[in-house]
Amino acid sequence: MPAHEESSNPLVRERAHLAASRAALRAMREDVQALDIRDVTANWVNAAVLQSQIDDRIKALADLSHTPLFFGRLDYLHVVGAEKAEGSEGERFYIGRRHVHDAHGDPMVIDWRAPVSQPFYQASRNNPLDVDHRRRFGYTGGELTAYEDEYLTDPSETEQTSKLLQAEIERPRVGPMRDIVATIQPEQDEIVRSDLGGTVCVQGGPGTGKTAVGLHRVAYLLYAHRERLARTGTLVVGPNRSFLHYIEQVLPALGELEVQQATVEDLVAARVEVRGTDDAAAAVVKGDARMAEVLRRAIRSHVTPPVEPVVVVRGSRRWRVPAYEVEEMTAELLARDMRYGAAHEALPQRIAHAVLVRMEEAGEAPDDRVQNAVARNPAVKAAVKAVWPAVDPAKLVLRLLTDAEFLAAHAEGILSDDEQKQILMVKPARSVKAARWTAADAVLIDEAADLVARTHSLGHVVIDEAQDLSPMQYRAVGRRCSTGSATVLGDLAQGTTPWSTGSWEQALFHLGKADAVVEELTAGFRVPREVIAYASRLLPAISPGLTPVESVREAPGSLAVREAAAEELDAAVVAACEESLRHEGSIGLIAADARLPALAAALGAAGHAYLSPGEETTAASRLTLVPASLAKGLEYDYVVLDEPAAVVDGEPDERTGLRRLYVALTRAVSGLTVLHAADLPEQLA
Repeated sequence: MPAHEESSNPLVRERAHLAASRAALRAMREDVQALDIRDVTANWVNAAVLQSQIDDRIKALADLSHTPLFFGRLDYLHVVGAEKAEGSEGERFYIGRRHVHDAHGDPMVIDWRAPVSQPFYQASRNNPLDVDHRRRFGYTGGELTAYEDEYLTDPSETEQTSKLLQAEIERPRVGPMRDIVATIQPEQDEIVRSDLGGTVCVQGGPGTGKTAVGLHRVAYLLYAHRERLARTGTLVVGPNRSFLHYIEQVLPALGELEVQQATVEDLVAARVEVRGTDDAAAAVVKGDARMAEVLRRAIRSHVTPPVEPVVVVRGSRRWRVPAYEVEEMTAELLARDMRYGAAHEALPQRIAHAVLVRMEEAGEAPDDRVQNAVARNPAVKAAVKAVWPAVDPAKLVLRLLTDAEFLAAHAEGILSDDEQKQILMVKPARSVKAARWTAADAVLIDEAADLVARTHSLGHVVIDEAQDLSPMQYRAVGRRCSTGSATVLGDLAQGTTPWSTGSWEQALFHLGKADAVVEELTAGFRVPREVIAYASRLLPAISPGLTPVESVREAPGSLAVREAAAEELDAAVVAACEESLRHEGSIGLIAADARLPALAAALGAAGHAYLSPGEETTAASRLTLVPASLAKGLEYDYVVLDEPAAVVDGEPDERTGLRRLYVALTRAVSGLTVLHAADLPEQLA
């Protein structure tokens, strides 16, 4: 339809297109459900695979009634991709979460990731990208209720802030995290659509949308490189289970069902059960990248020079490979710096080849089958076991952490005596199963396992809240995208672990992606200007030199700081929660972990039920009691923050405590109430 044509009642027309699009989507789904695969599969394995693919396709085509099928429209001046002839008519496209076509194959909704959709995010009056008219749609409960037009080529129209865009950003948050396809900003869109081949690191302060950008980048890459990533796989790494539960519906809402989600602990927990905890000092040493060299030395120490020749008996003949020749083979394998396990597999073949050379010199004509047989000969096996024995990664790490002499031998010149003492187990375990392994130990075992056998690499990995990873954790994640790429998301000011990274350059080096592009998002869309300005008072103390977030949202009255007497603080906190509950949306009561029992009792006494982080909010249950240690990455419409001084004091040092406070102060989308009995940290004064 020509761009200038329009119904006398646009809303009626657009609702009709929405109804027709939903009907077309149902028809697409019914077509897939009706597929009969009985005559096109050769065996039950192929049938199972094909049926699984069909089931996934049916899920992807589900029409989510609460989710708008399209949110925008582009009216182009000319036919896309054609000559821009004078007087030619343009094209119209509806932009939505997925592609929908009619019975003839003509598009009714265009996927937001398609190239033709990009001007919806990038076009402006200065650069209209051949778009005459951009329309945004507003929805209430899944029903199309409003629209808003921008005529990008009309010089008489003034620049205006989109009220629908602002309303969508500020829409109350009930339930898990939503996608942001309708509100992606130009600078976010450039990151989302960056190429698969390169790693991108996004530094973004609170409310800049970095998590959403990372998730939408995955969705875009799956659209643009579907076949490749279907083979190699994609993974989202989050800081904890609560966070993963919060974001888990974003990709399915965009029709992407195959992306794995895990914490770093999940990735490395396959070999041992984590039952213990480290103190901060031990965890810092175990997480230091120097531990990789300690492990490498310890593993290579198992290789010992041969003292006897290898004698292989075949029939009536004896074939002798002298010890010095086996030693040369061993030295060559060590010099090549192969994986320990690969070299363990290669050595018997090297010895067998030496035997075959002698057979050929003696006039025999052995083939590969003979070489393989010789490699399996008991004498060769015994020699390899003595020279290059198999290594169990967990047993190796257990020995390092329990045998002071073994640790000292391989940590010499790397770890100080004090550092070695810090990581030795107080109560040495007798076996791998009996040990009380910590999270940092599991990462060490994962490193050792990779030194033995290469870790499988995925096509793309997203790492959120990446500032909190230790160098050894970066290496663990980096192994899982060694031949792929990554999207690294984080905020240096929100680093709340004793080992949090000091710079993205350091982090990317440990990840194995030193050539990554670092992008900075400084425009805030979620946190009100008054709230982010208050929290940013902490930046000089916690992350000097970092650019403060500039929020685009003014919300007068969104910040309240109140003092209460110590004996009245709990009651004041409950009252502030009741005040927040009078508004629409979710409420988060954030407090130092040690304060939770008292606040839980106060809420219970006042008759208020509450959720734990990760539990889904509903219209009937909107209040979540959040320990400060789990607040990172979460958002609530209204936040009540209890006793900032207690949040700071709950951490091992002041800088980490102030960073934890910065996180807690920046979780609110619409309003923040701070209550305190103790003096506020001087940085907030």
